[in-house]
Amino acid sequence: MVEACVLIRTERGRFVEVVHRIKQLKGVKDAYPVLGRFDVVVHVSASDTKELGDAVMKIGNMSGVVFTETLVEVEV
Repeated sequence: MVEACVLIRTERGRFVEVVHRIKQLKGVKDAYPVLGRFDVVVHVSASDTKELGDAVMKIGNMSGVVFTETLVEVEV
Protein backbone atom coordinates (compact mmCIF):
# COMPACT_ATOMS: atom_id res chain seq x y z
CA MET A 1 0.00 0.00 0.00
CA VAL A 2 1.02 3.57 -0.68
CA GLU A 3 -0.32 6.31 1.59
CA ALA A 4 -0.21 10.05 0.91
CA CYS A 5 -1.59 13.39 2.01
CA VAL A 6 -2.60 15.79 -0.73
CA LEU A 7 -2.58 19.48 0.19
CA ILE A 8 -4.96 21.52 -1.96
CA ARG A 9 -5.45 25.19 -2.66
CA THR A 10 -8.89 25.91 -4.13
CA GLU A 11 -10.49 28.82 -5.90
CA ARG A 12 -11.87 31.32 -3.44
CA GLY A 13 -15.02 30.03 -1.72
CA ARG A 14 -15.03 26.60 -3.43
CA PHE A 15 -13.38 24.45 -0.73
CA VAL A 16 -16.65 22.90 0.53
CA GLU A 17 -17.67 21.86 -2.98
CA VAL A 18 -14.18 20.44 -3.66
CA VAL A 19 -14.20 18.43 -0.40
CA HIS A 20 -17.57 16.85 -1.26
CA ARG A 21 -16.42 15.81 -4.75
CA ILE A 22 -13.04 14.51 -3.57
CA LYS A 23 -14.67 12.27 -0.95
CA GLN A 24 -16.32 10.36 -3.82
CA LEU A 25 -12.99 9.35 -5.42
CA LYS A 26 -11.56 5.84 -5.14
CA GLY A 27 -8.81 5.61 -2.53
CA VAL A 28 -9.75 8.74 -0.61
CA LYS A 29 -9.84 7.86 3.09
CA ASP A 30 -10.68 11.36 4.33
CA ALA A 31 -10.85 14.94 3.12
CA TYR A 32 -11.40 18.03 5.21
CA PRO A 33 -11.05 21.81 5.00
CA VAL A 34 -8.24 23.49 6.93
CA LEU A 35 -7.01 26.98 7.74
CA GLY A 36 -3.66 28.24 6.50
CA ARG A 37 -1.76 28.19 3.24
CA PHE A 38 -3.89 25.32 1.93
CA ASP A 39 -7.67 24.93 1.92
CA VAL A 40 -8.13 21.15 1.93
CA VAL A 41 -6.16 18.12 3.16
CA VAL A 42 -6.85 14.69 1.67
CA HIS A 43 -5.64 11.28 2.89
CA VAL A 44 -5.26 8.87 -0.03
CA SER A 45 -4.51 5.15 0.13
CA ALA A 46 -3.58 3.23 -3.03
CA SER A 47 -2.34 -0.23 -3.91
CA ASP A 48 0.64 1.15 -5.87
CA THR A 49 2.15 4.37 -7.19
CA LYS A 50 0.20 4.14 -10.47
CA GLU A 51 -3.10 4.10 -8.60
CA LEU A 52 -1.90 6.92 -6.34
CA GLY A 53 -0.87 8.97 -9.37
CA ASP A 54 -4.26 8.44 -10.99
CA ALA A 55 -6.06 9.68 -7.86
CA VAL A 56 -3.80 12.73 -7.52
CA MET A 57 -4.23 13.61 -11.20
CA LYS A 58 -8.03 13.45 -10.83
CA ILE A 59 -7.82 15.78 -7.85
CA GLY A 60 -5.48 18.19 -9.63
CA ASN A 61 -7.72 18.37 -12.71
CA MET A 62 -10.89 18.90 -10.69
CA SER A 63 -12.82 22.12 -11.21
CA GLY A 64 -12.10 24.56 -8.38
CA VAL A 65 -8.64 23.13 -7.58
CA VAL A 66 -5.84 25.64 -8.18
CA PHE A 67 -2.77 23.85 -6.79
CA THR A 68 -1.84 20.54 -5.14
CA GLU A 69 1.15 19.27 -3.24
CA THR A 70 1.42 15.55 -2.54
CA LEU A 71 3.26 14.19 0.50
CA VAL A 72 3.94 10.46 0.10
CA GLU A 73 4.43 8.43 3.27
CA VAL A 74 7.91 7.00 3.80
CA GLU A 75 8.34 3.69 5.57
CA VAL A 76 10.89 3.81 8.39
